[in-house]
Amino acid sequence: MENVKVILWGLGAMGGGIGKMITKKKGVDIVGAIDIGDKLGKSLYDVVPGIERGDREDVIVGTAEEVIKPKAADIVVVCTDSFTSKVFDKLKLVMENKMNVITSAEEMAFPQAQEPELAKKLDEIAKANGVSVLGTGVNPGLIMDLLVILWTGACERVDHIVSRRVNSLSPFGPAVMEEQGIGISVDEFNTRKADGSLAGHVGFAESIGMITKALGWKLDKFEQDMDPIVTDVDRKSPYGFAAAGSVAGIAMKGYGYVDGERKIEMDHPQQIEPEQVGVHTGDYVEIQGIPPVNMSNTPEIEGGIGTMAMILNTIPHVINARPGLQTMIDIPVPRAIMGDMRDLICEEAKIVK
Repeated sequence: MENVKVILWGLGAMGGGIGKMITKKKGVDIVGAIDIGDKLGKSLYDVVPGIERGDREDVIVGTAEEVIKPKAADIVVVCTDSFTSKVFDKLKLVMENKMNVITSAEEMAFPQAQEPELAKKLDEIAKANGVSVLGTGVNPGLIMDLLVILWTGACERVDHIVSRRVNSLSPFGPAVMEEQGIGISVDEFNTRKADGSLAGHVGFAESIGMITKALGWKLDKFEQDMDPIVTDVDRKSPYGFAAAGSVAGIAMKGYGYVDGERKIEMDHPQQIEPEQVGVHTGDYVEIQGIPPVNMSNTPEIEGGIGTMAMILNTIPHVINARPGLQTMIDIPVPRAIMGDMRDLICEEAKIVK
């Protein structure tokens, strides 16, 4: 079988990091790369820091029009946007060229939650072209939804769920820094919160939607709120800076109501360089039910590496999936790929023979 062929669309912190991971794996090749600006026309191995070419064929960064061709790869990894509406046209283009696609766009983890019409269109496009589309990452995609769902598998009854993630934003790129308002004043935070231009964590609606669907609950209402995390010291991460007195992160809370009762609570304070001010990261799942669950993991599953690995490790499952829009409750449980990726691929599902 031919190696699994991958195109990377977006070569920032996430896309470039996934590229580096791919070059360390057996049975998979990068055959295309898409970006904008001064990266165009240059070698992928020159524009992604730390990626090693070895004896691989060179890959020149091009535009979408130059790289996205019918059946050019088995799968395209899109790491450019957070929102379904913004990434929709890219996913559509890939699928209409008969290729599977995975995206790191947070809303795409469960687009039915906030973009049901676009979710329906994506499902139709995927099925019409015999391919699959998935959105995933460490959160949403794993920590605050799939991990919770996995623990409920040992429960006869679930009464109430608390999912808490205390994490560092430091590994993430400029887009996340902007979404989280890193470095802005408290006044600007309040203004942007009021006018809806401050995204904060993108994914509560998706995580709660995924959990309720998996458990067979009918979601009555979803709510979320945010507060600024103000730093009293200067903090600097690779892609963000917060001076003392400015916003270093956001404390997010989300709630899901079933039958008029608050059944799901999400607690997610995230900031750059939390350890600098004595904040310890971690992931926690608390389930009231029969039997109860109380999971604690500290420090957190690191968000940058975790997101890259989730996308890498779901590549075979998306290629093998039946055509259509997929979520993390539709494909097999992800696991680290330590052998040859080709061993996980159904030959009839492969696009590049």
